[in-house]
Amino acid sequence: MTVDPAGTAQSAPSVSVPRPRRAAEAVLPPGGRAAWVAWAIGCSVYVLAVVHRTSLGVAGLDATARFGIGASALATFSILQVLVYAAMQIPVGLLVDRFGPRRVLLLGVLLMSGGQLAFALSTGYGPALVSRAVLGCGDAMTFISVLRVAARWFPPARNPLVAQLTGLVGTGGNLVTTVVLAQALHSQGWTRTFGTIAVAGTAVFALVALLLREGPPGTSVLPVEPVRRMSVRRQIRDSWREPGTRLGMWVHFTTAFPAAAFGLLWGLPYLVEGQGMTRAEAGGMLSLLVLSSMAFGLLFGRLVSRSAALRMPITLTVLGVTALGWAVTLAWAGGHPPLWLLVLLLVVMGSNGPASLIGLDYARSSNPAERMGTASGIANMGGFIGAMVTLLGIGVLLDLLSDGDGYSAAAYRLAFCFQFLPLAVGTGMILRLRRKTAAVPG
Repeated sequence: MTVDPAGTAQSAPSVSVPRPRRAAEAVLPPGGRAAWVAWAIGCSVYVLAVVHRTSLGVAGLDATARFGIGASALATFSILQVLVYAAMQIPVGLLVDRFGPRRVLLLGVLLMSGGQLAFALSTGYGPALVSRAVLGCGDAMTFISVLRVAARWFPPARNPLVAQLTGLVGTGGNLVTTVVLAQALHSQGWTRTFGTIAVAGTAVFALVALLLREGPPGTSVLPVEPVRRMSVRRQIRDSWREPGTRLGMWVHFTTAFPAAAFGLLWGLPYLVEGQGMTRAEAGGMLSLLVLSSMAFGLLFGRLVSRSAALRMPITLTVLGVTALGWAVTLAWAGGHPPLWLLVLLLVVMGSNGPASLIGLDYARSSNPAERMGTASGIANMGGFIGAMVTLLGIGVLLDLLSDGDGYSAAAYRLAFCFQFLPLAVGTGMILRLRRKTAAVPG
């Protein structure tokens, strides 16, 4: 039966003519074994990226000796890498939207491997700095691309869990850094250790090039033509106008940076110089941070998949407990908190990374498919901007507080107080934007 404009029922013709699918109609991704295979291949690139990204976190003291630099100059390595990462998020989102995640992942592996190889061979501060910038550019191309692969293969209801699993698997790269890389630097030296990481990229490149399928058979991996003609300015403007995109960016900013700044650079020096631990003991503590992050990733993924209304309560709880943990630690008499408190702090900070992925879920659920990469890129900038500001702030304060012979526990204590500034700013923005996104669940 058909209905005419006046609402009168009429007989339908016996043979129906197939109607072409409109671009606006979405086909639910199938999931299944093939989806997990595609996701796993993409995750191999992300694990490699995390190894590259966090490699300096266990090599900070070696870098100061190799290049003859202080805390501010050492922080510049991570700051520049993170700055490039953050600056590349919107361009990468646009590239993923227009050319597909597979090509972007391949380019990312090439840039990361080239940058790490140059870093392994560098003996001067300037060339090493440039190489970390190249590495950061490649790193920026991984996470959003993996999430886009997952969005094409898994039903929307599974996306929060898959995003958390992506972050969880990525922390495996951090575990490789804290356990394997830290020991390799001691036994194999600078050039061989970082050179080996660079060469490992060839195997990952081949895996993606030969086996990764961006979407289920019969689906287009590139946007429809009207979307491809959309101007870059309009693509960014429309994504930014969504309050959920901005909320996602500030959630990512505020939840991610404490653990990021600690794991990327200042954790090992703080534990070794400030708390008197050995390198092995500090590496074990950093491994605890990684393991905690994996556990929280599973927990948050399950919770958010069941109810989007839990996103904001989880976010605010993580922020409050993290701020409280650092407040108690830094307020401890003499700047030497007991081991149990440091362990508790690292366990708490393990929630930071998984909570930051809630920001990407806000951006994803607030934008149509053709803007998903761009919106995710905007949101993903947040935590890395926060980390960059914190890395710089701590480094500058350490140099100002230095007595010329390393950094004391008191210096680290005061320098780490800088974290409360971005925590306060970010929390304020989350609360303000939360009211503007009342239509968004959670």
